[in-house]
Amino acid sequence: MRHPGKKFPEGCDADKRALRQGFLSVRDRLTEDDVRGASRLLARRALELPEMARARTVAAYVSVGHEPGTGDLLEALHARGVRVLLPVLLPDNDLDWGVYEGPESVVGVPRPGRLTLHEPLGGPLGPDAVLGADVVLLPGLAVDARGTRLGRGGGSYDRVLARLAAADAAAALVVLLYDAEVVERLPGLPHDRPVQAVVTPSGTRRF
Repeated sequence: MRHPGKKFPEGCDADKRALRQGFLSVRDRLTEDDVRGASRLLARRALELPEMARARTVAAYVSVGHEPGTGDLLEALHARGVRVLLPVLLPDNDLDWGVYEGPESVVGVPRPGRLTLHEPLGGPLGPDAVLGADVVLLPGLAVDARGTRLGRGGGSYDRVLARLAAADAAAALVVLLYDAEVVERLPGLPHDRPVQAVVTPSGTRRF
């Protein structure tokens, strides 16, 4: 269920940390069946987006833990012949990219202080590979009515968004979330780049 009337204070990093902990605690209470069911619905909804239907290249990611699942969507895109890029975390927290060629092309990579990430086995394409994407799927914990996304705080996707903005790339920015993670207002900064759409199990909302 969405909370369209729920506001969160504009504020500092401490506010964002508290919000992240709150959203993550709700995710932690989800069952595996909840996550699997949401993954199937998210794939169906995301594939209905016109931007996704005409995309030749999609920058995505492999969901971990109780994140909104991307597995079904990755398989559907791959089956359609879409070129799917997956991120590789670099030592400085920037992202390189590799091509997804099916589940066997991904390996779990333990990262200190993080969940085990699932990254592509293929050779790295370079951080600028994301500039060729028609759609960029962004992980997140919440989004508000302005399209402001609350990330996990690592800064990796802030660099991706800055790279896209600097290149004046026209990629559609889409975040995948659970229904209750769409709220009225989140803390944000004037330079934050909003997403164009959020996909949840119950539907899609555009900004």
